[in-house]
Amino acid sequence: MLSADIEKMYPAAKTLVKAHAASRIHAKDATLYDFSEDAQACAADYMGWADLATNPPCDLARIQAFADEVVEAGLDTILLIGQGGSTQAPMTITKYNKHDSTRVKFRTLDSDSPVRVREMLTICDPHRTLVIISSKSGGTIEPRMLLEAVRASFEKELGDHAVKHLVAITDPGSDLEKMAREEGWRAVFSGEPTVGGRFSALSVFGLVPAALAGIDMEEFMAHARAAEDACSEDAIDNPAINLAAFLYDNYLKGRNKFSFLTPKRGRVLGLWIEQLVAESLGKEGQGILPNIEIDSLLLTEDPGDRSIIMYQTQTDLWDERRNFEMSLAYIDPAIPRMNYRIDTVAELAEHFVMWEYAIAMCGYLMQVSPFDQPDVASAKAEVLDILENGQPEPNFTEVFTNEVDMGTVEVTYAPAFEGCEDLHETLYALLSSIQPGDFFALNAFLPFTGEGRREAIEQMRHGVAESFGVVSCLEVGPRYLHSTGQLQKGGPNMGVFLILSADELKDIALPEGATAPSLGTLAKAQAAGDLVTLAKRGRRVVHLHLPDNSGVTLRLLAQVVDDVIADILTDRALAEAAAAAEDAEEAETGAPEVTAVVEAAEPAPQGETESNTADSLEGAQL
Repeated sequence: MLSADIEKMYPAAKTLVKAHAASRIHAKDATLYDFSEDAQACAADYMGWADLATNPPCDLARIQAFADEVVEAGLDTILLIGQGGSTQAPMTITKYNKHDSTRVKFRTLDSDSPVRVREMLTICDPHRTLVIISSKSGGTIEPRMLLEAVRASFEKELGDHAVKHLVAITDPGSDLEKMAREEGWRAVFSGEPTVGGRFSALSVFGLVPAALAGIDMEEFMAHARAAEDACSEDAIDNPAINLAAFLYDNYLKGRNKFSFLTPKRGRVLGLWIEQLVAESLGKEGQGILPNIEIDSLLLTEDPGDRSIIMYQTQTDLWDERRNFEMSLAYIDPAIPRMNYRIDTVAELAEHFVMWEYAIAMCGYLMQVSPFDQPDVASAKAEVLDILENGQPEPNFTEVFTNEVDMGTVEVTYAPAFEGCEDLHETLYALLSSIQPGDFFALNAFLPFTGEGRREAIEQMRHGVAESFGVVSCLEVGPRYLHSTGQLQKGGPNMGVFLILSADELKDIALPEGATAPSLGTLAKAQAAGDLVTLAKRGRRVVHLHLPDNSGVTLRLLAQVVDDVIADILTDRALAEAAAAAEDAEEAETGAPEVTAVVEAAEPAPQGETESNTADSLEGAQL
């Protein structure tokens, strides 16, 4: 059962108990959010998740029977196509379960990188693969375009029989449901319209993939029911109340970020938590940022803006367990921490419930609607406009590799960096704008597979984190647009963003009439649309479109970033040394300038208060 190592009781827990927040959420009482008409109306439409465990709207027996039939038919590979909430929980469940089951090979495709798509098509035998297209609305652009690419490939092998390898998970009445039924797909599973994507882990969006992966539905849902009972109780020991109070009270103290620490097996849970927290709470200038990719050595001293969520998971290797324990030993004990443990995949269901209830409660405490995502829709509109009217012109182009011409980089930036004329100057302006309490996000519309790519991207992210002592996030495009993208645009203006995209050496064309002519074109439009949306909100952002996404090109860019960081640190060190020398000189001479100002001060005009005079003197001395 759910348990946590709680250091102390946080005050907001009593507030939640007094407000009967837990029981009202379970009862789907939208008046809990009556601080805003829009928030209450949104809650009335999207609180169906609150009792999915005790009152599931789907037939678990049908889901289990379908999963068994698929495996018996010899389909041993599942390819899930989706985006955002439709894929995050299934990825968490199936990847965590991968260590314990070989029933099927489960793959997730939520990237529009042609490199990633070709990789999936290479390793998936169409004759033995079931493709699930998962989309609540049925109209999300990424799944639609990816379906076009995958289907074209499968039809070359399977012909008209390809439809029997397709399954749709979507809300009733969507265009996807209509197409699937008309064409005779293998199955259609209908979602619950009152359950939003990021709260859908225990709906058909999460349960169908779980059953296919070999997870016992009865055991999984039994854990969920137990958690729902505990999290809907108006009691001080309610685990969801304690988590919400921990996050909120630390948020009030300026700890508006938390570091998610776990052994390797549990890291996929961080992706689900990241979306739930960032997209639910990052709006109206507020937000809590989950940092799921963290080097614990960056926390040896309390930075003051972070708390820690730590998950122990089942780990078979002694060395891996010991390695994780050692990494925790160096963390400053002054940083507030919550500790959890997950031993089995079925226990994930408990934590899905706890986090959903806790974040719904945080929305109540922070007075923001936890169920909408207004800035995600804004970014989508910008992308569609670019696809229809063309790519905006960059501020300038440059051959960024001095020793060898590898092509030009297109540089586009927000108005804050107006006047920058070369790449080094632009990156210097971007990175030197980072201040304590900010965070840096590398938003990469790039493939993360292939030699040298991931390493180069991580080099850039780690360089910023280590050099400036701030949270540094690596965000995978277009996934993050449906996750932390909401917080980046709607949350507090504390983000510094570097967006990366690249030309494709071998793009994947889409059928005539598709929204985008190719997957590469779609990715570039999404990156450009993200810059436009962030810039309109006054964010510090630069978009670099590279000539290609090869490992060597990314390594050269990483070197450019390293050089820029080195220059910033050198200039700061020189400035600090000059300031120290000036202070020392003033100390030796007795600071005559200050004395002169004080002596020259005229009597305050009649009517001026003593406090105003004191304020004037204090300003003169400073």
